[in-house]
Amino acid sequence: MRTIRENPLDAGYDISAASFSKVLFDTIKTGIIKSNLIAMFAGLSMALLVHQIPFFDKIGSIVLALIGSALVIGSAGAFNNLYDRDIDIIMERTKKRPTVTGQITTKAGLALGFVMAAVGLVTLYYASPLAAVFGFLGLFLYVVPYTMWTKRSTIYNTEVGSLSGATPPLIGWAAISPDMMHTGILALFVMMLIWQMPHFYAIAIRRMEEYRAAKVPMLPVVKGLRRTYLQTNVYLVLLLLSSVLFWDFSPFVAVTAGLLSLAWFVLSLATYRRKQAESWAKTMFIFSLNHITVLLFIIIGYSLIMPLFN
Repeated sequence: MRTIRENPLDAGYDISAASFSKVLFDTIKTGIIKSNLIAMFAGLSMALLVHQIPFFDKIGSIVLALIGSALVIGSAGAFNNLYDRDIDIIMERTKKRPTVTGQITTKAGLALGFVMAAVGLVTLYYASPLAAVFGFLGLFLYVVPYTMWTKRSTIYNTEVGSLSGATPPLIGWAAISPDMMHTGILALFVMMLIWQMPHFYAIAIRRMEEYRAAKVPMLPVVKGLRRTYLQTNVYLVLLLLSSVLFWDFSPFVAVTAGLLSLAWFVLSLATYRRKQAESWAKTMFIFSLNHITVLLFIIIGYSLIMPLFN
C-alpha cells in the first residue's frame, strides 16, 4: 500500500469536526452507490418484464440484490480510496477524503472494505448465485485491473474501468434470471459500457491539470484535447448505434435511447468550437448525467408499468 506524500494533518484540515456518518459515507462513496443501484435496478426491472414475473413474487431477491449491491459497490469505493490516497491529496476534488486526511486509518479502511465485500457477496448469493458472481467480478475489475494496474499506467484506464461500471445491470438481471444472453440485458450492458467513455473524458478535461499533477495518464493529459474530442465523438456514434440493440426489448426504449444519444452527439459537434475546452467538457458532463438518468428511469418505469396493461 502506498504511503502519503505529505502529512494531511499539516494541510489545514479539521478532521475532528466530521461526523462518523459523513466519514463513512465519504469513504464508501455513497454518490456512486446510488447511481449504480439505479443501473442495477434497471437490469432487474427488465428481467421481471421479459420473464413476466410479478414484482412482489421476487421481492425477497429484489431486497437482497439492493442491499448486496450497495455493500459490494461501497467496498470497492473504500478499497479505491485507500489505494489512491497518495494521489488524492494532490487533486482538489479528492484531497479531503477521509483516507487522505487521516479520519479513517488504513487498518480501519481495509476492515471496512473486506467486511462490506464479504457481507455483500453473501447477500447477493442468497438473491442468486449468479448475481454474486457478477458482484465479485465488478469488485475485482474495479480494484485490481483498474485501480491497481491501469489507472496510473495507460490512457486506456477508462476503458478498463468501464467494464466494472457496466456490471450493476448484470447483477440486477441475474438476481431474477440466469438467462444472460437475452438481447435486453446485452443492450443495457453495451450501453453502460460505451456511455462511460464520453462521460469520463469530460471529467478528465475538467480536471486535466489535477490529473497531470498527480501523474495519472488520462487521455487529454497524454494525447491532448483534440484527440479526446475526436475519441469522444467516436464513442457517441457507437452509443447511438447501440440503441438498436434495445429494439427486441422495446421499440419505445430503443427510440428514446437513440434520440438521447443523437442529441448528445449533436451537442458535442455544435458546442465544441463555440466554447472553451473546460466549458465544453462541463456541458458534456452535465448532459451525460441527464442522458443516463433519463434513460435508466425510462427503462425502469417502462418495465414496471407495462405489466399493468396486460
